[in-house]
Amino acid sequence: MPTCFFATDLHGLCDRYEKLIASITRERPHAVFLGGDLLPRSTFSLDRSDPGPSGFLEDYLLPAFTNAKQFLGPDYPVVFLILGNDDPRWQEELFQSEATQGLWQYAHGRRSTIHDFPVYGYACVPPTPFLLKDWECYDVSRYVPAGSISPEEGRRSVPADESRVKWGTIQRDLDSLAGQEPLDRATFLFHTPPHDTPLDRAALDGKTYEHIALDVHVGSIAVRRFIETRQPLLTLHGHIHESTRLTGEWKIRLGRTVCINGAHDGPELALIRFDLESPWDATRELL
Repeated sequence: MPTCFFATDLHGLCDRYEKLIASITRERPHAVFLGGDLLPRSTFSLDRSDPGPSGFLEDYLLPAFTNAKQFLGPDYPVVFLILGNDDPRWQEELFQSEATQGLWQYAHGRRSTIHDFPVYGYACVPPTPFLLKDWECYDVSRYVPAGSISPEEGRRSVPADESRVKWGTIQRDLDSLAGQEPLDRATFLFHTPPHDTPLDRAALDGKTYEHIALDVHVGSIAVRRFIETRQPLLTLHGHIHESTRLTGEWKIRLGRTVCINGAHDGPELALIRFDLESPWDATRELL
């Protein structure tokens, strides 16, 4: 199996995209996985007349990947992507429309394949302190951690089903997405990392909200339980930029599953290279 790339939380930073596309052009990986928070942070704006979100996607991201596809021809990789909690959902339609042109595969809530390896995508994260709630969902219950804002509050860039917002959970979503399929060769492209691991460690030490100590582990309990129970081959994560700096770990095992967080809080692009036949041998380079 040829090399695959994983990058996440690029937040519309052109220098990181340029390094990623240069690496793709030079090394010609078989597949590229993009784990969400792809657009500039200014896309917290919910105003569709604001040119920020669509401007970056239409004026930079689409031409950059289109040019790479034209240059590489049959060597252009399969690109799997999801959005993240900083990406307004009203941009989802354009990402999906470009998927029909072969530029990438929009993976959220879907099952795809690469060779005989299934690929699943899931973008939602548990409640956060942030106001944009397009990609937030209750985790295993309607519990909201101290300092966070309920998915039923905050703001959304597109209408959402009230029943799903109130009663939906990441746990139910994952059960529905995976069904009873065998997952021993499956890759899951998540935005959130699994809870209480070196991959979800946030810089919240000593911080409190209304005299309650904040949990420094902010990943998903549902995702962790899912990994431990279903044991996919590989899970890819982002969302918590500082976790690798704080823990010194970006790659762990939960049972047989290899779990990787590709987020990075420095100025460089964190590029993960891996082979689906031996994901534990993955490498991480800062470019």
